[in-house]
Amino acid sequence: MKTRFKIIFSLFLLGSFFNVHAIELPKVISDNMVLQRNKPVNIWGKANPNENITVVFKKQIKKTKADAEGKWQLSLAPLKASAVPDIMEINGEQEKITLKNILVGEVWLASGQSNMEYSMNKHPKYAKPKKGDPDYLSKAFNAKQDPRLRVMYVSKNLKSKDLPSDGWHMPDTTNLAPTSAAAYFFAQKLIKELNVPVGIITSAWGGTPIENWTPMQAYTSNPLFADKVKDGYLDKQQVGMRFEAMISPMAPYTLGGFLWYQGETNLINGDSTIYIDKQKALTDSWRAAWNDKKLPFYYVQIAPHNYSNRSKDRVSHTTEALPEFWEAQTEIMKRVPNTAMVVTTDLVDNISDIHPSYKWIVGERLAKLALAKQYGKKELVSSGPVFKKMTIKGDKAILEFDSIGSGLKTTSSDGSLNWFQISGEDGSFQDAKAVIDGNKVIVSSDKISKPANVRFAWNEAAMPNLFNNEGLPALPFRAKK
Repeated sequence: MKTRFKIIFSLFLLGSFFNVHAIELPKVISDNMVLQRNKPVNIWGKANPNENITVVFKKQIKKTKADAEGKWQLSLAPLKASAVPDIMEINGEQEKITLKNILVGEVWLASGQSNMEYSMNKHPKYAKPKKGDPDYLSKAFNAKQDPRLRVMYVSKNLKSKDLPSDGWHMPDTTNLAPTSAAAYFFAQKLIKELNVPVGIITSAWGGTPIENWTPMQAYTSNPLFADKVKDGYLDKQQVGMRFEAMISPMAPYTLGGFLWYQGETNLINGDSTIYIDKQKALTDSWRAAWNDKKLPFYYVQIAPHNYSNRSKDRVSHTTEALPEFWEAQTEIMKRVPNTAMVVTTDLVDNISDIHPSYKWIVGERLAKLALAKQYGKKELVSSGPVFKKMTIKGDKAILEFDSIGSGLKTTSSDGSLNWFQISGEDGSFQDAKAVIDGNKVIVSSDKISKPANVRFAWNEAAMPNLFNNEGLPALPFRAKK
């Protein structure tokens, strides 16, 4: 009888032992992480059902209780920036986890397709830049890194049960290697200008359409996409697969904002105006996932490329398909609050190369947007000239611009401007003469006596020479009387 009792009691203890689960944390909460400053900081995970959880960090002690499924979440009060490494303790009733080497600063998530995936170590397989130092990127990769920079890489894996990442790391060559080059230079600029730590998360996948990164609900709940839901088009685009695998598991890790570099595949698939609604759907859904409707979303204009020469694409393209897509990208800034775009028409050496090399300039321009729009440096010019209005006087069109900085300029030695075209009411465009007159541009053609329309950089090969004095290129546009 005693032996039987001992066996039963031992089995009971064994069952109790196996009922105890270790505290589980999402991959984005790890050693070496950067926590977002000046906002409530979300910390979450799993434990035993109804288990008491305590988180201790920088003299804050926060408590919560896991729900019936073992899920728990709490928020630390907003923190000031700190480059002094600290520890975080996460205590359960039977276990304690200690996370080390934690900083507080700015945290940004960088995503998109191959031009965002273009990493710090894979650059040798791409063409070297012809302007400036051809080894600029490789020198940056091999340089001694600022310990205030922290990096996290999300692997290209759709089958993982958890976020396919091993968390945050110091920026040594091994861990810096897969980091997005554009995001890296964005972070370096912020560190320099703000003097705070910066954490960058790279989650990108070459050749992917925007639909991959958008949850299906964003389409099914939007009447604009009713036809695409009905005809099965969205299923073919693997809607939401990369969002669910590579983005959603990181929410609600507190962020400073998003960086987005994507669009080439959607243009190849035939998108133009519809891309406005697709990017709005993505932006809205990501902000919803993070429960922050105001999270900044800064993105990159896709670069000049000869899409019209791509004979194997499902959709054929004219030389105007790309500027129409640029127009859609520009319109997004007007329709979606707290968004802005970097222009790249000056960053191409060869229009046959869909992967321009100048990722450090892209990163620095993204940082200028953030510094000017989010970090209070309003004196910083962060955009090139943006078309404002057109006035017709006789046989000339007079154009005015916003974002001219300290003035307009051309990079040509003779003072002329290129890639301007003008037409009459019939819409038959002619190459135009364009000159800078103060803060305006005057456009005309001997072939057009009564101008009605002007367009600028309206060709996939356009690499125009209109800039502001701060060196930022003008946005492509078309204007009608």
